[in-house]
Amino acid sequence: MECLHAPWRIQYILAPKSLLSEPSVFSAIAQSGEDLANHVIARQKSCYAVLNTYPYNGGHLLVVPYRQTTDFNGLTDEEMLDLMKLVRRCQNALTKVMKPDGFNVGINLGKVAGAGVAEHLHIHVVPRWNGDTNFMPVLGQTTVLPQALDDVAASLRAALSEEAAG
Repeated sequence: MECLHAPWRIQYILAPKSLLSEPSVFSAIAQSGEDLANHVIARQKSCYAVLNTYPYNGGHLLVVPYRQTTDFNGLTDEEMLDLMKLVRRCQNALTKVMKPDGFNVGINLGKVAGAGVAEHLHIHVVPRWNGDTNFMPVLGQTTVLPQALDDVAASLRAALSEEAAG
């Protein structure tokens, strides 16, 4: 079994977290008009897509409903469909822009399942390449992202815009 090590994420793990009663970081991004600064790459009627600030791999993004809920039971059928359609659009944009060999698409529900923001459901879309886990994160406690988040976000926005127009 291959292990995916991401020691650079400890910065996020150890950072203070909001209480379940407080709006999540995703709610703040949803309500913000700062899409470029927040690396939001797409907005739909009931959800949006944003690059992960603490990625496992370059292009790691999150698809997030505007409504803050801990699981799928808090969403309507329309919101769930909108969420999954945006996951598909993002996967297609990542394929076009970054040409990965595969994807991890996943949801962590609850702290014990690994959810970093347990109070707000979100779907991870992580592009993967053969050999993308190497000695840098394991021994050097650092990751190599070949492209800046701003540049990845711009490329993905363009691909999503082309797809929407075509």
